[in-house]
Amino acid sequence: MSELRWDPLKQHWVIIATERGRRPQDFHQETDSCTMTSCPFCYGNEDKTPHELFAIRPSGPPNGPNWKVRVIPNKYPVLRVEGELKSRAYGLYDVMEGIGAHEVIIETPDHHKGLADLSTAEIANVLQAYRARLLDLRQDFRFRYMVLFKNHGTRAGATLHHSHSQLIAVPLIPPVAATELKVCRDYFSSKERCIYCDLIRFELESGERVVKEFAKFVSLTPYASSSPFELRLYPKHHAHDFALSGDSDLAELAVALKDMLVRLKLVLKDPPFNFILHTAPPMHQRLGKPDYWSSLAYDYHWHIELVPRLTQVAGFEWGTGFYINPTAPEDAATFLRDANI
Repeated sequence: MSELRWDPLKQHWVIIATERGRRPQDFHQETDSCTMTSCPFCYGNEDKTPHELFAIRPSGPPNGPNWKVRVIPNKYPVLRVEGELKSRAYGLYDVMEGIGAHEVIIETPDHHKGLADLSTAEIANVLQAYRARLLDLRQDFRFRYMVLFKNHGTRAGATLHHSHSQLIAVPLIPPVAATELKVCRDYFSSKERCIYCDLIRFELESGERVVKEFAKFVSLTPYASSSPFELRLYPKHHAHDFALSGDSDLAELAVALKDMLVRLKLVLKDPPFNFILHTAPPMHQRLGKPDYWSSLAYDYHWHIELVPRLTQVAGFEWGTGFYINPTAPEDAATFLRDANI
């Protein structure tokens, strides 16, 4: 029989439709084909992109070749750095100027490699680029939140085949993040414990949904997974801010992240997916709210969310806010654990 499961962090219901019982092979899709003849992210085409903001390269001048990871402004940004917010009312509505930042992290010079195909050292370089850009952008007091994400595959929203991630800084706390931050703050206020630490402890003791445990990290399928084979990657010990991670932490995170990506690629034949890094917002003082971030370092817990795009959101989901998942997370964890990597 199907089950309705409540996600206490995202504050929504999920229907685990076990009677549909879909297995990995039911989700296999044809791999995206690439028809682009000249890619602006490849070696030698550095002049086809805006000037870089950050790069990891052994030698050579900026905006030239010989790089390992390169960060550039998005050529067609959804938000721009220049200007003032000018928040104002418009009838019953609120409006402000489109101020923010929109950056692209080019993860590899190799056009034909995805993130799962990189070595752990190469993935660690990507993570170092994430950290560097988060630390830099948080210095701008106009930016309240940074969303770091990756769209892999056309169905997941990728418009260029070359492997890359994106980072968008916004001048307010998005609703999804606001809900999560409030849940964490309320839980800590009531119990003086981090809700994520309690969740991780429970999942490790249960073991049903754990995919792989490392010394510092654990990957698992959430109890109330909204999508088949949805995954989370958590630091096992409390840490609220990804940007404060040391090099040794990023090196082990690279191992755990590669393991998760390779398992997903093997089991589901390289599916399209969205990857989101959830981390603490910059702790800028809020006018009239001197204690706004007073417990953030204790109540929040950064993590990575990975959602394969295997099903479609349709009328029922839009009309109710419920999600239908035809593969139980316990079954998904078993398939992923058993992957021969």
